[in-house]
Amino acid sequence: MKIGVLTGGGDCPGLNPAIRGVVFHALDFGDEVVGIEQGWKGVLEKITRPLTLNEVDEIINYGGTILFTSRTNPFSIEGGPERAIENLKEMGIDALIAIGGDDTLGVASRLFDLGVKVVGVPKTMDNDLSGTDYTFGFDTSVNIAVDALNRLRDTARSHKRIIVLEVMGREAGWVALFTGIAGGADWVLLPEVKPDFDKMCKHLEKDFDRKGYALVVVSEGTELPLQEEGETDQFGHKLLQKRGVGDFIAKLIKEKTGIPTRSAVIGHMQRGGSPTVFDRMLGSRVGVKAVDMIHSGDFGKMAAIKGNEIVSVPLKEATGKLKLVSKEWIDLLEVFLK
Repeated sequence: MKIGVLTGGGDCPGLNPAIRGVVFHALDFGDEVVGIEQGWKGVLEKITRPLTLNEVDEIINYGGTILFTSRTNPFSIEGGPERAIENLKEMGIDALIAIGGDDTLGVASRLFDLGVKVVGVPKTMDNDLSGTDYTFGFDTSVNIAVDALNRLRDTARSHKRIIVLEVMGREAGWVALFTGIAGGADWVLLPEVKPDFDKMCKHLEKDFDRKGYALVVVSEGTELPLQEEGETDQFGHKLLQKRGVGDFIAKLIKEKTGIPTRSAVIGHMQRGGSPTVFDRMLGSRVGVKAVDMIHSGDFGKMAAIKGNEIVSVPLKEATGKLKLVSKEWIDLLEVFLK
């Protein structure tokens, strides 16, 4: 069997272990694996490379993706779906493994409806994909963010300041939530909760009086009284790089409290670096599961982790509705905002 594999959307640690898991297990069946570069763009332009044991043997240590990536959406291009289907046939691809988040797997689901034999592998550092408990990339990104928060604590304490750390998270605040709790932040702002700035500032004043500094973690997608304009990608998502959430919150705190306040943006540093053991293991396991799904004819589904089991779930269950931070998690966060 000739299996194609692609990685789409934002990069994150764990993609290479997943690719490696696919190739290693495909060898057990005598399959040929073809890497399709730059996500769905590679399908539309037939950009491929062979994936052999030598190609993937040592990539478990590497961040990013050796197959490169893009945010190309075939369904936003005239004739895109038809060209994708025809190109897969011309490349001799018997089955396709799409590794990505909600957008990439949403395309995979729609192509499955058009007859493409495809299975999905979920990834996103935002951990906002439905149908799976966790996605690889998240654990590494949160570890990086917690390390950044710990470093900012030293400076905040030394200068007697409040420091705001802006982390990624467009509509779901999982990164901010885990960073805030695990890093011991004094306040956390999530997209799921409308901010109460007066309550936040009173709380920060109390913490500052108690210990001489304070730390705030804010998700980039937090609701703010800003004029929302800017570019969008092919999936209709607003590009948030210039939104300046951390700066806005820092200025607001300074104005309301008079306490010296600074902001820092970790940005794309969260996406890079060697994956944690958790992300290496999860990526490897779902990559192996995807090959099993192909050989059992379990198409139109993705490999997911439920509890500690790797199972297959329908792509339609996983896409179209983001997994947001639930009330139970928000209640847990409240416990630690003293």
